[in-house]
Amino acid sequence: MARNNYLFTSESVTEGHPDKIADQISDGILDAIIAQDKHSRVACETILTTGLAFVAGEISTKAYVEIPDLVRSIIKDVGYTDARWGFDYHTCSVLTSIHNQSGDIAQGVDSGGAGDQGLMFGYASNETEELMPMPIVLAHRLTRRLAEVRKKKILPWVLPDGKSQVTIEYRDGRPSRVDTIVVSTQHMDNVTNKQIEKDVIEKVIKPVMPKGIYDPTSVKYHINPTGRFVVGGPMGDTGLTGRKIIVDTYGGVGSHGGGAFSGKDPSKVDRSASYMARYIAKNLVAAGLAEKCEIQLAYAIGVADPVSILIHTKDTENVEIELIDKLVRKHFPLTPRGIIEHLKLRRPIYRATAAYGHFGRNEPGFTWEKTDKARILAKEAGL
Repeated sequence: MARNNYLFTSESVTEGHPDKIADQISDGILDAIIAQDKHSRVACETILTTGLAFVAGEISTKAYVEIPDLVRSIIKDVGYTDARWGFDYHTCSVLTSIHNQSGDIAQGVDSGGAGDQGLMFGYASNETEELMPMPIVLAHRLTRRLAEVRKKKILPWVLPDGKSQVTIEYRDGRPSRVDTIVVSTQHMDNVTNKQIEKDVIEKVIKPVMPKGIYDPTSVKYHINPTGRFVVGGPMGDTGLTGRKIIVDTYGGVGSHGGGAFSGKDPSKVDRSASYMARYIAKNLVAAGLAEKCEIQLAYAIGVADPVSILIHTKDTENVEIELIDKLVRKHFPLTPRGIIEHLKLRRPIYRATAAYGHFGRNEPGFTWEKTDKARILAKEAGL
């Protein structure tokens, strides 16, 4: 029997978190390359630590990108502009180690096959307007707001690194109230803990929380719970591309195949098939065929068609599962080439995905967030 009353927690991190800087660099390089040569093969990884950005990977392309200059510009955009923070775009070293993609992989991909084996998941739920789980939606709102109050100097003591965490109480399987909020933000040395707590609650949390389920008097707050967060960014924690896969997806709701997204061109099904799985799940929920939906796709390297497709509606379907399965196979292309063409993935759209989640965002380029199939799915399902 399903458990309907429970607490669930998701986290997010700011664009200044070391792992997210790494993701933005990897995707920034991908964008710069694919803008010149849309058929490039890119698998770009970044590691960051005190005073150092190291870019490595396999890139086959006709494009030329001055990677050190690009890396420094991204670090500057994120907000690391002062050497006193242990990492800044002026003084950090930028090292690269890049070679071509293996010809063994290329021969399978060139013929339309998947760029790797693996399993990918997509998820949607009607509990929010974004058709996303509520905890991750609110966690991302908090980290976006942290970045906003820093960049607009609403809170001039806020520095780029930060995290949020939101716990939601569910009743009868639906979000009923915000139970706990955790915010940790890097800060200048001249601000008190009392001021940090007051400012974060008033200027960060309250402006973005939904009124219906947020009661500021009953929520449990943990603001910078260690008491001090001056040393942050790559000086405080090494950053790696692809280490925030749950932040990038659904906040721990549903399953994850284990593959990261950033730095990978769309021939890599880790990325493109995950986007298609979300697109399918979102359209099924938007059409009213189910209240929740998880899609699993699995591929073999060099093989075009998925080796398996699973549609799981968590017992919330409004029509027969067999009909949903039939409609998915009819209306959604599932070969790597078909996915890339349908979602228009050979464009420089990826750096925007590298912070605050790849899903649940109504922004230009996020074609997998469209619900353009919902009407025809509902019609053919008789809804």
